[in-house]
Amino acid sequence: MKFKRLIRLAATTLAALATSIQLAAQEPPTAHHHHYKLIEIGTFGGPLSHVHTTGDLSDYAGISQDLNDAGRLVGWADTSTPDPFKPNCFVGECYVEHAFVRQHGTIHDLGTLPNGLSSAATWVSANDLIAGASQNGEIDPQFPVPAGSPGFPQDRAVLWRDGKIMDLGVLPEPEGGYESGADAVNSRGQVVGWAINRVPDPYTMSIDSVIYDVWEPTEYYQTRAFLWENGVMQDLGTLGTGTDAFAMAINERGQVIGISYTNTTPNQVLTFCTYFSAPIPSEDPFLWENGEMIDLGSLGGTCGIPYWISDSGQVVGASDLPGDQVTDAFLWTKDKGMQDLGTLGGSSAQANMINDSGVVVGGSATPGDSTDHAFLWDGTMHDLGALNGCSWAWAINAGGQVVGDAGNGCGEIGFLWEPGGPMVDLSTLLSSESAVSVIGALEINDLGEIVGKGVNTNGNTHAILLIPCDDNHPGIEGCDYSLVDASRAAQSSIATRGTYTSPASRSGRALNHRRGVLGLRLPNN
Repeated sequence: MKFKRLIRLAATTLAALATSIQLAAQEPPTAHHHHYKLIEIGTFGGPLSHVHTTGDLSDYAGISQDLNDAGRLVGWADTSTPDPFKPNCFVGECYVEHAFVRQHGTIHDLGTLPNGLSSAATWVSANDLIAGASQNGEIDPQFPVPAGSPGFPQDRAVLWRDGKIMDLGVLPEPEGGYESGADAVNSRGQVVGWAINRVPDPYTMSIDSVIYDVWEPTEYYQTRAFLWENGVMQDLGTLGTGTDAFAMAINERGQVIGISYTNTTPNQVLTFCTYFSAPIPSEDPFLWENGEMIDLGSLGGTCGIPYWISDSGQVVGASDLPGDQVTDAFLWTKDKGMQDLGTLGGSSAQANMINDSGVVVGGSATPGDSTDHAFLWDGTMHDLGALNGCSWAWAINAGGQVVGDAGNGCGEIGFLWEPGGPMVDLSTLLSSESAVSVIGALEINDLGEIVGKGVNTNGNTHAILLIPCDDNHPGIEGCDYSLVDASRAAQSSIATRGTYTSPASRSGRALNHRRGVLGLRLPNN
């Protein structure tokens, strides 16, 4: 499973940023936090519910916007119906899935294309457009069907507008194809994603790439990045002589980020882009705008992946260094190109998000590669501390609030870090006791609402939404509007204060020990 993230508020001016830095530096350390109300996202009768950033519901978060600033949350959930196409299931637990949107406190089933069984919603724009994929009731004739198998159902990129589903189709002839999936949509209604054509390709990204979709079949045909606009699906091309590309996200300006092979010769070393055991061609991050695919370059290695683009066009991600043995976080801008953000003293790092003030968050190995810590970069990389020994930051909002988790090795704890620190176990901030354990915090919008994952008393993993009990959310039933002492909240788990207490903004995991699976989980097809 995989990927995804993008889009926030309008970019601030340099003067405003400088002022915010001065104000932040003058502020005393944060003494209190708000309580949060935990909302468990249920299912349509099956065991699990998902948002795109939960991938296969392990500790992976990736590029996606499952929650917008209007509080719309999208994802998909199990029904009680076993998937009749097993073993070619839409997701790993092999139930029929339906996309959902949560709005005004209610979960709505978004349904599927006519005759389709399963669907998933992967992105919601600022104005409530929803992108995703749905089965269409047809069988893919390109997919190899063993004797006795029901075949692989066709999946199509879709767009939901005002609750109505639209099939975005596949690439035009002559190369065509039968499969596509939408990964992101902006407020203009521009949709990006992937589509499989009919050109054979032994190194197809649909089988050996960092970018996997839960519904994506394993086919040895080229995978292409697309932009859909006004009823037309456009192939965005590739870098150099590469054969495959994958569009991951689009911002409000219509700039697209993704990955592309740059040649057709497989490298002799495995990189973190390599999903299975076989080497693949070199892979660079790209930015597409105004009809041109721009190679964002590399830090010297043969693998790079973008994880977020701001509305001002700044891109962050991770790229291998020469030799492809370690990976560093990068920031790309038009003025300076790809910049190595360094690490917290260990061998590797990954940048996961940048807000529109240019503040970056992610995770890095610490000295000796003994553990991972969340970082914040504002021109300098700062350690945000840890819970039970480790941490990893996934997202930052316009107000400088950071969310992430402590990971499997440190107890699977979802955290919140606010200006002044330290990071706090989100379970200590809940308004009331909950039967759901908060094991990850993956996204945060500009109202401070948090998307995460939790485990209920049945041991099932569900998507969760955490609503702050603050002035922006008055009168919420079950909210405790008193404040929580930060030091007391930090005592429930072993909190280590980082080196940074005031962010410059007002507005994969440890690569050293997870080579080859950066931000990835094994596909369940």
